[in-house]
Amino acid sequence: MSRYERPREAWAITGSGHYLKECLDLIQHRSDVDLFLSKAAAEVLSMYDFDVKAIRERFTCFRDTTASASPVGLFYQGRYKRLVIAPATSNTIAKMVWGIADTLVTNIYAQAGKCRIPSIVFACDTEPEMETEAPGGTVMVYPRQIDLENVKRLQEFEYTTVVTSFSQLVSTLEETE
Repeated sequence: MSRYERPREAWAITGSGHYLKECLDLIQHRSDVDLFLSKAAAEVLSMYDFDVKAIRERFTCFRDTTASASPVGLFYQGRYKRLVIAPATSNTIAKMVWGIADTLVTNIYAQAGKCRIPSIVFACDTEPEMETEAPGGTVMVYPRQIDLENVKRLQEFEYTTVVTSFSQLVSTLEETE
């Protein structure tokens, strides 16, 4: 039984600009979200002209500043009903697939799984050729085969739902409310 009467949603952002604006718009319409920002996310938000200070004023916000990722204890205490990682870089996906928990985001993913808390992961690199948003505008990217394989591997993990499009993220969030 949760120690919290109303568990919240943990939402992690990594260093990708892929649908970053849309993910932030989704978060803005949710009242029960705590944000977890990787070091790269904090940099990327500024690169895309998002006001990090305003985001931190609106949400409880944890940043990747400690070696032990102390906020993971909140998962053991029943603070969260679900973890959303959106958007998730190939680097983060690879670390999660191989069990590496050396950043705030990969650590909370590992701890969520150990606590049987479901995770939704919006993987960025999911097709051999893709358009994505860069700070200067839309660009073409060509994910490596290893990136595509890691997304497939992660889809087989327990307590993990991998979504590969923004519309799929939205519908999965709605279905699992």
